[in-house]
Amino acid sequence: MAKDKLERLSQLETSIKAGGGEERVRDQHASGKLTARERIALLLDPGTFHELDLFVQHHCHNFGMDKVAIPADAVVTGHGKVDGRTVCVFAQDFTTRGGTLGEMHARKICRVMDMAMKIKAPIVGLIDSGGARIQEGINALDGYGNIFFRNSRASGVIPQLSAIMGPAAGGAVYSPAMTDFVFMVKKTSYMYITGPNVVKAATSEEINDDELGGAMTHSTKSGVCQFACENDEEAIKEIRRLLGYLPSSFEEKPPYAAPTDAPDRVEPALDSLIPENANQTYDMKHVIRAIVDNGEFLEPSQRYAPNIITCFARLNGHVIGIIANQPKHLAGCLDINASDKATRFIRFCDAFNIPLLTLTDVPGYLPGSNQEWGGIIRHGAKLLWCYSEATVPKITLITRKAYGGAYIAMCSQSLGADYTLAWPQAEIAVMGAEGAAAIIHRREIQAAADPTAKEKEKIAEYRQLFYNPYVAASQGYINAVIQPRDTRPTIIAALEALQSKKETRPPRKHGNIPM
Repeated sequence: MAKDKLERLSQLETSIKAGGGEERVRDQHASGKLTARERIALLLDPGTFHELDLFVQHHCHNFGMDKVAIPADAVVTGHGKVDGRTVCVFAQDFTTRGGTLGEMHARKICRVMDMAMKIKAPIVGLIDSGGARIQEGINALDGYGNIFFRNSRASGVIPQLSAIMGPAAGGAVYSPAMTDFVFMVKKTSYMYITGPNVVKAATSEEINDDELGGAMTHSTKSGVCQFACENDEEAIKEIRRLLGYLPSSFEEKPPYAAPTDAPDRVEPALDSLIPENANQTYDMKHVIRAIVDNGEFLEPSQRYAPNIITCFARLNGHVIGIIANQPKHLAGCLDINASDKATRFIRFCDAFNIPLLTLTDVPGYLPGSNQEWGGIIRHGAKLLWCYSEATVPKITLITRKAYGGAYIAMCSQSLGADYTLAWPQAEIAVMGAEGAAAIIHRREIQAAADPTAKEKEKIAEYRQLFYNPYVAASQGYINAVIQPRDTRPTIIAALEALQSKKETRPPRKHGNIPM
């Protein structure tokens, strides 16, 4: 082969991979951001990246664009490996025309998404873009539409992860929102439909990028972001960590990791974890750490709706998804945001063959007009729906309170729980003792010589009758009442028994989940 042709190839590759050039790269670093190629290099195992469509160029001739070169059309696409497993990736290059999306830019993303679907590998998108390339007009909009269509088609087939590592505005925000998990970087990334200037013009509200759509805003207020990270490096580290819990597609089980924690380990500290006073709080994360392998878990959305915990962990090397009420926040009540958070997590786990462990300590649904007017009925129904729909192994442990409809919503046996457990302190009842006694014995209390004393008597009577797990166990609603210290080995044994579980639902196009 002619030496000049080899040299030309090498020169072209070097030129394109330089992106926007040294000055733009310096600006990117000065703003606290890595370049697209640096991000990919951190994400993938060393030496495993294979780039696709390096030489693609835009086709726009309007507004002088025919004289503008955009290396790789401002997006790097390809595939590589994370911990030895194939992953497809695209990374928008802000150093080149602000990472704006045009027809060919979108086509490159669509092509790597199509590849991910064909080979059944996760897709990771690293977003850093000024949005639609306005010189390309409707071609850019069509590009976004093609990406959205593929996000929908890939949902539940392969894991889709998005990392917002710079701006994402207007139509650019919808693709990440359609993926399974969103990572953001504090202070350097933001997402919004309309920016601060438009907000000010329309409403007179003064607000900056970070307050309107920064990482902390979306991880605490909107719930759009599941992971708010300190910098690009941390975000990529967390992406790699999350991928370690996920199968490559719905056709596989999650990756097994040889355990270093004994499956028969007991935890005596759990016997005294629950306070004697049922109105006192405790941290449900202590329970989770005590029972999972090596006390390790990964918690998406930890800042959003903290009254419910959703996390990935392992039990005897096998991946599980955990949904748990958190008594430290709102007494563990279910509300609108908690219902939405749990619903999405459960549906993800079910789509990707991840067994579900539910830890219940719930006094009910959060009362109030804001909740009712906000649609707690509709949002709460999602939780009932998704637990009922899930066909993966489902294990439920009631640690303390399980009252009323919230008892059902936290994966009761009637919603298809395969294995229901309770600690001796469990209180399984239609409602709290005070409210129940006041309703059941209202006339008797009113007619008593000392109504207060009679009320206390009836409250104590109700507690004696129902504030224990044995009534439910006697009727088969609880399969076993266990010592807290034995929780880990008991759940591991249940999971092993359920390994071969197969369950189907009636054939249909799809259900109509209450949205």
